[in-house]
Amino acid sequence: MKTQPYRPDALVKIAWRRKWHILLPAIAIATAASWMIRHLPDRYRSDALLLVVPQPVPETFVRSTVTTRGDQRLQSITQQILSRTQLERIIRDFDLYADRRKTQTMQDVVESMRKRDIEIRAQKGDAFRLGFTSESPEVAMRVVERLVSLFIVETSRDRASLAEGTDHFLEQQLEDARRQLIDNETRLSDYRRRHNGELPAQLESNVRGLNNTEMQLQVLVDSVNRDRDRQLMLERSINEAGDDLIPDSGPVAAADTSKSSAAEQLVRAESSLKEMQATLTEQHPDIVTMKQTIAQLRIRAAAEIAAPVATPGGSAADKLRRNRVEGLRAELSALERQIEQKLAESTRLRGVLTRYQSRTEAAPTREAELAVLTRDYDTLQQTYRTLLAKKQESQMAANLERQQIDAHFKVLDPARLPEEPVSPIRARLYAIAWSGAFGIGLLLAVILESVDRGLRTQDEVRTALGLPVLAVIPLVSSRRRLFT
Repeated sequence: MKTQPYRPDALVKIAWRRKWHILLPAIAIATAASWMIRHLPDRYRSDALLLVVPQPVPETFVRSTVTTRGDQRLQSITQQILSRTQLERIIRDFDLYADRRKTQTMQDVVESMRKRDIEIRAQKGDAFRLGFTSESPEVAMRVVERLVSLFIVETSRDRASLAEGTDHFLEQQLEDARRQLIDNETRLSDYRRRHNGELPAQLESNVRGLNNTEMQLQVLVDSVNRDRDRQLMLERSINEAGDDLIPDSGPVAAADTSKSSAAEQLVRAESSLKEMQATLTEQHPDIVTMKQTIAQLRIRAAAEIAAPVATPGGSAADKLRRNRVEGLRAELSALERQIEQKLAESTRLRGVLTRYQSRTEAAPTREAELAVLTRDYDTLQQTYRTLLAKKQESQMAANLERQQIDAHFKVLDPARLPEEPVSPIRARLYAIAWSGAFGIGLLLAVILESVDRGLRTQDEVRTALGLPVLAVIPLVSSRRRLFT
């Protein structure tokens, strides 16, 4: 085996010696490859340029509920458009890959279409290019138009679905918050109804009512004390009038019997009424009773004025004494009834006073219990207001998404009929085929040269045998010999 490295001139000689081993296989392979390249089917490509259009209405007016970015939406929509259902429908509508569908499954055909013939490329900004490659230029253009329409429709439908889903979710949350708020309001209303009068907001009125009741009770007690003093005085007067002796003869002057006459009683009653009016109202029972007593005394005083001043004998004196005693007893009876009414009113006022005191003492406890209920109520009310505002914004966003159909994508460059095929690039394929063919020829020559054991130059002899060369016989070739 040769171990001498080949010099450039030696390589040239080898190439010249093996020229037919290089050329003939190279020409044969290149010719076959060229024939195959020439008969490859032309493939046409149609493209469309789409721009992702932002929301036309400023977000200061209507905030969109679709928060995904443009690239994320593009990936999501791409997965929907390139699904087997959509692509299978396109294949059947345009009768694509008729020969392959006879020998392959639909899943394989769809997968090949998705990976080999459909191309989605993101461009600068929010634009992207959608293309399809087919053997027919018309089919390529029509398929791209279908894909563009699917992008627009599916995007609008997807955004509307997201907006409506958000709106539906907020509506459910709002309904739950409304139900909780109504339940809390019902509990709060029941609590206020059960503890009416003991609530913290009613503490001031309870204190005021307590003070007023105490004042009324004190006035009533003073009035009862005065009435009892008057009662004692009337009882003493009745007893004295019953013990008085009237002479049997002689005229009785009016001045002698006027000491305890109805006129004097009327004066004292009117004086008592003025004192009571200074502290009590006109509707107070004491005032009403005193006015009735004054009216009776006025009638009696008028009767005494109409009666004769003096009467013969003792009959007139007896009559005056009886009238006086009867008047005192009538006033005493009215005064007793008045005292009974005042005592009953005093009992009632003490009960009212007790209720006011219990309400005032229960106010701190009710305030603590009410604070828990109102804290939950305020939280629920704030949550409900927030959800209501979000629900209104979501509803406007959903209406906007439904109304702005075809507004999410703008077709900058529509699909056009391709004029020239995009593949195969025959010039490049020819160059690759001829280069590969000559490479194979050179490889064949190298293989033949490596297995050849012949020695053709004196350098090879010296290298292989290690002997000096004494003489060199030139090669005598014949025209009929093609290979050495």
